[in-house]
This record gives sequence, structure tokens and C-alpha cells, in this order.
Amino acid sequence: MIAIIDYNAGNLTSVERAISNIGYKCIITKDIQEIEKADRIIFPGVGAAGSAMKSLVKTGLDKAIKNYFYNGKPILGICLGTQIIMSQSEENNTECLGLINGCTKAFSSNSDFKQIPSLKVPHMGWNSINLLSEHPVFSSIKKDDEFYFVHSYYPFPDDYSKFVLGVTDYGISFPSIIGYKNMIATQFHAEKSGRPGLEILKNFCKWEPSC
Repeated sequence: MIAIIDYNAGNLTSVERAISNIGYKCIITKDIQEIEKADRIIFPGVGAAGSAMKSLVKTGLDKAIKNYFYNGKPILGICLGTQIIMSQSEENNTECLGLINGCTKAFSSNSDFKQIPSLKVPHMGWNSINLLSEHPVFSSIKKDDEFYFVHSYYPFPDDYSKFVLGVTDYGISFPSIIGYKNMIATQFHAEKSGRPGLEILKNFCKWEPSC
């Protein structure tokens, strides 16, 4: 069973639908015991970092996610779920989960990005991925595949070369895939990215981390 973490963020049902469509059983839940028993978890969502972290701390889901990670079971973060695995977010100046050291940064605070007035925030639409490292979850990505983004912030690990697996260009080159041990996270929405996105979800559902 795959547990989709319910922390009052949006877009959970889209993920549930996508996982069901590729033939895997899943449940949207905030029940810590169900999460602990799950074979793997997906941590998706759209919304603001500050309110998301308040919900996680209030319900104890912050500790449950950390325990799951430290127990070595597979985790997939999507969009907001990617941003708040970092130590901190510029959005609401929020202290986050700290599973990867680094900061979630705003496009609007990047000096290079601000020099291109034609670029809009949020970044919304279809873009390709430049893979920097091989990983089983992304083994089926082709060079011309595109994925759906909608975001104003992006993750930026302190140890860039260690944790950044893929980047995307939107005025600047920003990390769009990060990973560490049993955790993979994407800034794009795999569940809304057609065939390539579903292939990534399938690969995650079969992935057995070696850590």
C-alpha cells in the first residue's frame, strides 16, 4: 500500500487518481499508524510552506515523515512536498523538515531572474528536464519529454552536486529533481505530466532503494 500524506495541502486527489490508474493501491491519509505501515509514501501538495509546516507539526506528521525517511523506506516528494523537505523556505521564512540541508528559494529573489522582465511568476507550464545523474526512477525519461510545473519557489540544496539530480531552465537553471538515499523529490507534477509523468510514478512504485 502507498500512503499519500494528507496535510491539508491541495492536489492530493490528482496523485491518488494517477497512482490508481497505473495499477497500484494507495490511500490519502493523515493517520500516523497507516503511514508507518505503508510500503512507500508520497508527499505531494500545492500551497504555502508556512501553513503546510504548521499543519505537519500540529498533527505530528513532521515526525512521522522523518521517521519514515530514517527507516529507509521509499519517499517521493512533489512540488510543495519537495520544497519543505529542505531546512528552510524563503516563503513565509519557514523552518522546514530538514531532511536535506538547504533552502527553498523564490524566483523573485534571484538577481539573474529579475533581469528578465518577460518571465512571469509563478512559473507555469511545460518544460524539459536535464538529468545530471542516473537514477532508476527517471530511467525512462527521454530528452524531449516535458513535465508540468506551477511554482514560485524551487529547492536549492547546500551540497548541490550531491543532491541535485536534474535541472530545468526558466530564465535561470534551477533544481527540478533532488534525491538522497531513499528519497526522491520533483518540483514538477508527475501526476499531471502525461505519459512521462506516469512512467516516473511507475518507476517509483517499483523502486527499491539500496541504502
